[in-house]
Amino acid sequence: MGLLNNWLHKKKKEQLHKTGAKAKHVEVAEKAESTEENKVNTHKEHPTKKHKVKLSADSIAFRILVKPLVTEKSAVAESINKYSFVVARSANKNQIKKAVEEIYGVKPTVVNVINMEGRRLRFGRSAGRRSDYKKAIVTLPQGKTIDIHSGV
Repeated sequence: MGLLNNWLHKKKKEQLHKTGAKAKHVEVAEKAESTEENKVNTHKEHPTKKHKVKLSADSIAFRILVKPLVTEKSAVAESINKYSFVVARSANKNQIKKAVEEIYGVKPTVVNVINMEGRRLRFGRSAGRRSDYKKAIVTLPQGKTIDIHSGV
């Protein structure tokens, strides 16, 4: 793939060199026209504001909240503002509460924590075991929601 890209870039450079500076000015003019059209379109539409939370460089929130737990049971619980997360084994309720507030911008009312034992499995003749994990069920205040399905 790299050889093909090098060949294509070489062709483009040769074409630009043959046509001279006129091609560069045409490209710049086309870019300016397209940006003006984009500005006109953005004034007509009013984009909705999304709440972005700025995390500090020394934040450990992403180490505490490992991933959202997406199951049928957790999907039903989301209707009553309860969201499930797989969290670090060493995390406590206060750390989980701060991490949710830092990442999603919503302060939870209640945090319940459960140590889940990994299930035993069989792979043919050999037996195996899934790893243990800690699950947190976070209850949010009435009217507040978070979107945990966008990155999954």
